[in-house]
Amino acid sequence: MLTLGCHLSASKGFLHMGEEAVSIGANTFQFFTRNPRGFKVKDLDVKDCEAFVEYWKEHNGGKIIAHAPYTLNACSADERTRELAHMIMSDDLARLEHVPGNYYNFHPGSHVKQGVEVGIDYIVKLLNEIITPEQKTTVLLETMAGKGSEIGRTFEELRAIIDRVECKEKIGVCLDTCHIFDGGYDIVNNLDGVFEEFDNVIGLDKLYAVHLNDSKNPLGNHKDRHELIGKGNIGIDAIAAFINYSAVRNLPIVLETPNDLPGYKQEIAMLRTMRNA
Repeated sequence: MLTLGCHLSASKGFLHMGEEAVSIGANTFQFFTRNPRGFKVKDLDVKDCEAFVEYWKEHNGGKIIAHAPYTLNACSADERTRELAHMIMSDDLARLEHVPGNYYNFHPGSHVKQGVEVGIDYIVKLLNEIITPEQKTTVLLETMAGKGSEIGRTFEELRAIIDRVECKEKIGVCLDTCHIFDGGYDIVNNLDGVFEEFDNVIGLDKLYAVHLNDSKNPLGNHKDRHELIGKGNIGIDAIAAFINYSAVRNLPIVLETPNDLPGYKQEIAMLRTMRNA
């Protein structure tokens, strides 16, 4: 069965998100761990976490994805910003132990004129300081569109990080269709080739989740502007081919399209009709 969902607001807690997901036909979802444009976070409600875990199990829910705030920059040139990234990620991972066995996704960050190698050094240092063999959450590096000085615009940059992470069983990749298309990977005309390249560079065994989005921009534009499914430059046929591709058929797929809850419900229903047996 297609494990499909969307991004939901975490303001009312885990159980509410689970109930919202089920109400729109979703069996996974994503949420921001805290204010996406800041750092503030609500107190953790352990009873809510326990109620969600039970509810989600009863409804055969798949793995969910916690998304770090956009302001987290693990490779900033500013030491204080890197320290803040360390604090946020450590706290987020500790909280996620109350909903164990899921994913924590983050944007690798922007090196801001320091150079890719320096940026990767900072990211690896952070990950090796906070990831432990005992934790129940797997940390995911997100593929990026390549705007500005973003790290993660190529599969090679992500591989360079993964190679140096000590707890390799706790690190993986979340592939964003809009981002890789904007980054120059042609999933419209060369889907086989893109996945072959991913496998050769990173390994498909490290692909754990997908952000499914169409793109407002043409191939290789490096802009990162998401579009509704079938309304952008990737298009409905390429999206259908993507969700039926063997490498992603069993992964959690989350919509980040510019939509509201009723719109997500429609997209989820449409995508389910496009899934081959």
